[in-house]
Amino acid sequence: MVSTWVKKHPLLAYFILAYAISWAVELPLIAVQQGWTDLSIPFAIHYLVAYGPMVASILVTWLSAGSDGLKELFGRVTKWRVGLRWILFAVLSPVAAFALAVPIVRLVSGRWPDLRLLGQVNYMPYLGIGAPFLWLATLGLGEEIGWRGFALPRLQKTRTASSATLVLGLLWALWHVPAFFYLDTLEELGLIMLPGFMFGVLCGAVVYTWLYNSTGGSVLVVALWHASFDFFTASRAGQGIIPIVMTAAVIVLAFVIARRLGPENFSRLERQVL
Repeated sequence: MVSTWVKKHPLLAYFILAYAISWAVELPLIAVQQGWTDLSIPFAIHYLVAYGPMVASILVTWLSAGSDGLKELFGRVTKWRVGLRWILFAVLSPVAAFALAVPIVRLVSGRWPDLRLLGQVNYMPYLGIGAPFLWLATLGLGEEIGWRGFALPRLQKTRTASSATLVLGLLWALWHVPAFFYLDTLEELGLIMLPGFMFGVLCGAVVYTWLYNSTGGSVLVVALWHASFDFFTASRAGQGIIPIVMTAAVIVLAFVIARRLGPENFSRLERQVL
């Protein structure tokens, strides 16, 4: 039976489902963007892609661990008693990275970034102050309930934090590949930039593992950082130099984490396992 197989191979089942659900949303968008079909498809469904990891984690948890497993999973999603410094870091460190990028934009381009564009995201009407909530509900919670909430602690059960992060980071980066064929900002980069993109994702995965393990397994903190980072880099304001500078800051932070905390846990606390 399916449930028996899932219980024996929960991680494999999770990754298969996460890819299948997300890519099923993206394939019609690719077909339209590449001119393979003239179907009228609202490109706003792009934001449903982020729910592939979340839906996969819920289904696999339910099939393999039942209601107790779901209770444990959502307990980590709502875990907010982690210390104020972690909440502040998750929300404000991307703000600091953006502030670092602003004068560089001015120096290179001769103009200041238009902050109003932070509320303008792909395929949606102007959201203004509502944009951070979109990122939290989609790329934040939608992705992180799966990647860090479900997959990471299971990978860390039999691997060091560094090895688990490498495996998850590569699979997470590959999950993004279809977006290079329809999402304007990634399509403009071209596949030639895919190795650099994947390296940035891998370094980001180190930061996510550090946050997750350091907060005792708080998916909420990881989702807040993901949402805050994408608020600046995935909006219409986050084009050109800004995402480059902010990604460079993440790369530096990842190397500091690996150097100072070591590969075993990427944290002063023990790595979180299931």
